Order: sequence, then structure tokens, then C-alpha cells
Amino acid sequence: MPQKLILASTSPYRRELLGRLGLPFEVANPQTDETPLPNETPEALSLRLAEAKARAVAEHHPDALIIGSDQVATVDGRIYGKPGSHERAVAQLRELSGKTVNFFTGLCLLNATTGNADIRGIPTLVTFRHLSIDEIENYLRREPAYNCAGSAKSEGLGIALLSSMRGDDPNALVGLPLIALCDMLRQQGMSVL
Repeated sequence: MPQKLILASTSPYRRELLGRLGLPFEVANPQTDETPLPNETPEALSLRLAEAKARAVAEHHPDALIIGSDQVATVDGRIYGKPGSHERAVAQLRELSGKTVNFFTGLCLLNATTGNADIRGIPTLVTFRHLSIDEIENYLRREPAYNCAGSAKSEGLGIALLSSMRGDDPNALVGLPLIALCDMLRQQGMSVL
């Protein structure tokens, strides 16, 4: 019998992406402290949290394959998290206007039975256009992306804020790199096709 697949995330975006693969899976809340460690780079933070989320869920699902994922938006070592409010989203978009942001996604597939973890980092470089305050306000009124790092949903109207995207997997920007995940699942003997 194949191992149960668990998504260690409460993100509706990650749940929707994983659902595209047509595999049966369950969702579990990883309840992980996401505070950066002293002098931790954004990329290291993302990789550490992806594994920590998977391991937190493994305590309750010792026979499962567990997917942990974490994403940081970073420019010059500064992390741009979920803004949570209109004011902070406006401030973020003003700061990111004209800049290239690394939306770095840490991905972990943990085999809870063996304790082995496959951990990968997938960067997506997103360049924002030079944005006027009117464009920012109009965007946020139409698509209040307050729960998205960087204050923009590339899979929605937020695409109009961007001038380019560079990366190996368009799903990584939304939060779950499916190309890497499919490879990881195959290596664990779980066939997607």
C-alpha cells in the first residue's frame, strides 16, 4: 500500500496546486515558529522552515510522505512578508516598484518512516514595473493581496504589476514548485502519472 501523502500547510494556494496532480492527500497544520534565526539568510530561512513544517507534522503521521514548503520574498537580503493590511501592502509595493525580487521557495519531502528529507530551493526572479501610487491603490482595491508575500498575486491581476518573471517552475511563485515535487515523489516511488 502506498504511503499517505500529507501537505504540511494551511495555505489554500498550496492545497489547490497540489490538487492539480490528482493524488489523494491530506492537509495538516504544521504549527511552526517562523521567526528567523540571528544572521540567517532569507534562503536558509525558507529551507529550514520547509523542513521544520514537514517534521512537525511527522510527529502525528509517522508513516507518511510529508510535503513542507515555505517562501520568502527578498531583495538585497531584506525579507518582504505578507503585509496583512492595506497600508503595509501599499508600502511594500512602493518599495518593490522597479526592483527585482527573489521569491525563493524552500521545498521538503520528508519520508516520515525513514526520517530522510529531500530539500530543495527554487528561486523565481520577479521584476516589478515602476508603479505609480494610483496603480498601486487601484490594484489593491481590485485584488487586496494582503496575505501574499510581496503584496501581489501573479496568478491574478497582480501580473499587471510585473515586467518579467524568470524561473524554472511557474507554480513555485504561487508557493508549491510542482516540477521539483513530482521529481521528489518519483524518487520515493510514488507515481504521479
